[in-house]
Amino acid sequence: MTLQHDLPPVRGKLLPNEPLAPYTWFRVGGAAEALFIPADADDLSDFLKALNPAVPVTVLGVGSNVIVRDGGVKGVVIRLAGRAWGQVTTDGLTITAGAGALDAMVARAAAKAGIAGLEFYAGIPGAVGGALTMNAGCYGAETKDVLVSAWGLNRQGQRVDYALADFGYTYRHSQAPIDIIWVEATYRGTADAPDAVAARIAEITSRRETTQPIREKTGGSTFKNPPGHSSWKLVDEAGWRGRLHAVTGGGAKFSELHSNFMINPGEATAADIESLGEAVRADVLKKTGVQLDWEIKRIGRALS
Repeated sequence: MTLQHDLPPVRGKLLPNEPLAPYTWFRVGGAAEALFIPADADDLSDFLKALNPAVPVTVLGVGSNVIVRDGGVKGVVIRLAGRAWGQVTTDGLTITAGAGALDAMVARAAAKAGIAGLEFYAGIPGAVGGALTMNAGCYGAETKDVLVSAWGLNRQGQRVDYALADFGYTYRHSQAPIDIIWVEATYRGTADAPDAVAARIAEITSRRETTQPIREKTGGSTFKNPPGHSSWKLVDEAGWRGRLHAVTGGGAKFSELHSNFMINPGEATAADIESLGEAVRADVLKKTGVQLDWEIKRIGRALS
């Protein structure tokens, strides 16, 4: 009997032993025992309510800020993809977005509606669900600065509603339970001319294109910035910019363009990428006494 036979019926897609590498920006990692792409929030809720509580559940998102280990992921991996999860609407100065909507889509929708304050989302390579989970931000702004509320489903498939204060946001961290699967978020900005907002988004986009390896197989910022330090400077000064590191595959490295971005230059494995990050953390700690903490999420099992 496989996990697939023990899972509830769904209206969306339920794929057994599905390779996850194609769903991540690093293009590495093993398979999910089962990958579930729910048709909508009701489909997800019904599935969670009927799912055996002993079956692990992992949310993948758009895979932009994650390393899936080579041994794959036990249990069910849930990915919120498709039209039902990516809707973005505006009403006055309020923006409502599905958890699967790309952050950049939210920024562009806000600009079109003459809503300022969410321009920074154009510089975040992820989706709304991940932004809620980690208080995503860049260029001096964070999710907490514009979020009004959000709602999601807990492991039992029950709806939970969160106001901004309920998240307990700090730098790249939320105090919300990790088992909540976010469904929708509501933001509020300030009024401004659409052309002015769009110009600031264009500036952010241009800056990102010239300073980050966005056309490489990467995962966004690798480490959080320690208090009083910039992670990229610590990595660079420790001599890891552009230095290839391999343990089981073709190797990974920190980008020559931005030394807080790891890249898979070709045939890296997840083990190569994660081992590179750990090697850099150890080296920086030894040389400077500064502890680098992962910003990229690592999920799944290593190959034995």
